[in-house]
This record gives sequence, structure tokens and C-alpha cells, in this order.
Amino acid sequence: METETKTNWKQLAHDVIEGKGITKADALHILQTPDEEVLEIMNAAYIIRHHYYGKKVKLNMIINTKSGLCPEDCGYCSQSIVSEAPIDKYAWLTKEKIVEGAQEAIRRKAGTYCIVASGRRPTNKEVEHVISAVQEIRDTTDLKICCCLGFLNEDHAKRLAEAGVHRYNHNLNTHVNNYESICSTHTYDDRVDTVEKAKGAGISPCSGAIFGMGETEEQRVDIAFELQRLDADSIPCNFLVAVNGTPLEGKKELTPMMCLKILAMMRFVNPSKEIRISGGREVNLRFVQPLGLFAANSIFVGDYLTTAGQEPTDDWNMIADLGFEIEECAL
Repeated sequence: METETKTNWKQLAHDVIEGKGITKADALHILQTPDEEVLEIMNAAYIIRHHYYGKKVKLNMIINTKSGLCPEDCGYCSQSIVSEAPIDKYAWLTKEKIVEGAQEAIRRKAGTYCIVASGRRPTNKEVEHVISAVQEIRDTTDLKICCCLGFLNEDHAKRLAEAGVHRYNHNLNTHVNNYESICSTHTYDDRVDTVEKAKGAGISPCSGAIFGMGETEEQRVDIAFELQRLDADSIPCNFLVAVNGTPLEGKKELTPMMCLKILAMMRFVNPSKEIRISGGREVNLRFVQPLGLFAANSIFVGDYLTTAGQEPTDDWNMIADLGFEIEECAL
């Protein structure tokens, strides 16, 4: 009887560093490996992570500049038109509030400040509002600015780039073949188009996914390779928080071990990119959160859009306990 040869994860990591990309079969094997091998997989992922990022951890902070009131029907989102979740709903924050948020980001030791607004796409007036705040922030801090304002046209992308926006976030969210099950008001291709428009304007593309929304393991692998094809510089890995009042309420597909495997798989497929543990970190990884940073090199600090994160001091202490260092922004 033949015995199955055990994968040499360390060797696979060194192959990746030498420029030998892994196959989809290799990536799927990471997700399907028994939980008993998770520590070996994370150790191998750390070899790649350390090669590109050493012990540095990037912190990002979100400000929700416009909450709810969104005409899209994304099933995971508490801000969508179909959501009955009891969230705060408000129109745009003032420029002064957005600028104040940048100072809070620095206090939380974040190097990237993420200006996020609900809605399908920004109007000209809304883009100008963001640009005015961005210019003041850029004049007074060294923060990197990421915007997430919905779908972009070429003019808006160009104007944001000229204002000094470093990154634009627009997640793929899920696999193209799973998209209709979570949203009917726009398409997967609409999302890809916005990522391409940001890139075309010279803005660094930030794009990732929300895992745990009914996608198969094979589709999780496809998402990682699609992000590789798009050359996303920053990849947020969100894990579904099934908010009460949303169509996905009660959905629970992920275990902490699977979340770790997804992070490791994403590192192997996109070795040199910023892999960020994003929404759902505290809920889905729970007590194994620190292990995630052996694959990822970035997290959000503080609260998310409508869900709570943990205290910034807890994140700082977690990073220090691992022997890692925060990559801080200078004033």
C-alpha cells in the first residue's frame, strides 16, 4: 500500500522566494491539509513574509465618512438597501471631521488612513469634498491615504491621484461564479473595472475578498490568483461577520484553522504583496489571531465600518508579544 508523500512546506516557501510560483493545485492543497499541519504551513508562510517584510506590521485605520443609505443590495453588508441591521446612518462627515480622523490614525500608530464612504459611486461634489480633506492631511502628515468610495470613472480616478491619494480600495468580494448569490445591483466585472481604473490613474490598487460567503475552496484559490493577475498591491482578507438583519445573517462557514490556511495560501500566491487581516479578524480567528501575522503583515486597528474591532492597545501588545514591530508613520 502506497503512503502519501508529505509536502515539504519549507521547501515550497523557498521555491516561491526564488520566483517559482505555486500552482492552483498547490494552493488548494494548503486549504485542504489537515489542521494538524497548520503550524508547519504558517511557519513556511512566515519564511516568505519575513523575506519581504521582516518583522514589520503595517497598521491601517478606517473612518466611515458616510454610513448606510446605500442603494446596492450586497448580502453581507449592514449598510445595503436590503439590510435591516440597526446601524448609525448619516450623510458625509465634514472635512474637519475627516482631517481630525487622520490625527486619530496617527495616535493609533497607523501608517495608512482609509477614507471610506457607502454608496454606489461618488458624485463630483463628493470627490471634491474628499480631495479637499486629502490635501490638508497630506500637507500636515506623512500618512498614506487610501480611499474607498465605490465605483470610479477615469476622471475621478485621475483627480484623486493628483490630490495625493496613494491607494484605492475596491474588493472583488467573492468569486465571479458566486457573485450573483450575494449581489444583483452590480456585477463582478464592475468591480474589476474600478480596480483597473485606479491602476490606470497611477493609484496603488487595494483589492481583496470576503471569505465565508458560500464560495468553494477551489473558488478561494481562484480569487487569490485573480488578485495576482490584477497585481493588487494590498490584499485585505475579510472573514464574514454575519450581521443580524442582513441576508447572510446566521451564516457560519469558517473555523479559525481555515482562516489561517486562507491567509497562508494568499501569502504563497501573492508573496511580495501586503496581506492584511481585515474585517472579521476578532470574530473568526478569535484566540489564534496572533498566528495570522505569521502570514499577513498588516491589520486594521480599531473599529471597522459598522462592526467593532478590539482596543488598539491590545493590537499593539499582540504585535510586541510576537517580537514584531509596528511600521509607524512620522508626523
